[in-house]
Amino acid sequence: MNLEWLLTHLASAALLPPLNLLLLGFLGLRMQRRRRPAGRWLLATSLVGLLLLSTPFVSGHLLRLVSTDPVQPRGDEADAIVILGGGMKDKEPEYGGDTLGSFTLERLRYGAWLARRLGKPVLVTGGRVRDDMLTEAAVMRAALETEYGIPVRWAEERSINTLENARFSAGMLKQDGIRRIYLVSHAWHLKRAVPQFEREGLSVVAAGTDYPTSGDAPLGITDFVPNGKAMLESYLAFHEGIGLIWYRIRNLF
Repeated sequence: MNLEWLLTHLASAALLPPLNLLLLGFLGLRMQRRRRPAGRWLLATSLVGLLLLSTPFVSGHLLRLVSTDPVQPRGDEADAIVILGGGMKDKEPEYGGDTLGSFTLERLRYGAWLARRLGKPVLVTGGRVRDDMLTEAAVMRAALETEYGIPVRWAEERSINTLENARFSAGMLKQDGIRRIYLVSHAWHLKRAVPQFEREGLSVVAAGTDYPTSGDAPLGITDFVPNGKAMLESYLAFHEGIGLIWYRIRNLF
């Protein structure tokens, strides 16, 4: 397993819900004996935080904060389509091996639709987490070509994060004279991804999918009922928010 990938994900897990709030709650329990008021405050904060982040009302608005605005590509703004990987599933029994995760499939489907509509060449990007796994780009390429009938011109197979997606993809594109791209990913990922590709000298049109819909309809009672999907959305919003801050700090050096 890639050590950098593992350390990054372990560190980020401690900062993201629900683990960050659970750790806060455990700390509050431990403090009950010696510093009861502070312990109760931490425990209450943990429980209230878990409750709020599990409601569609809160999670939807958090996800909107980190998402780009919807764009309808015309076809004349860029010369290639770059589809970012969003995760793999390894050794899936029904497929007899590695396959694409749900986020990658959503991006791939929109990228295929865009390529068919605009007629632009496609680059897929994503490396491998472990040495015994296929690269994400290789599996994406196979899915696009065999299942969607979309040819893939470039497959970038070395990257393990968004920064490397941008760096290695830009090198391949520039070799073929491509400097304007449609960047396909989830709307909540593009605010972090677009600046990385622009830093590599590319002109980028954010081609997002799965835009958050919170606030588009009148509020109902279910918007305040906790559920697992809302917690996942809060997790994604926190992940992207922390990622935005970290990348901005990292890019200063």
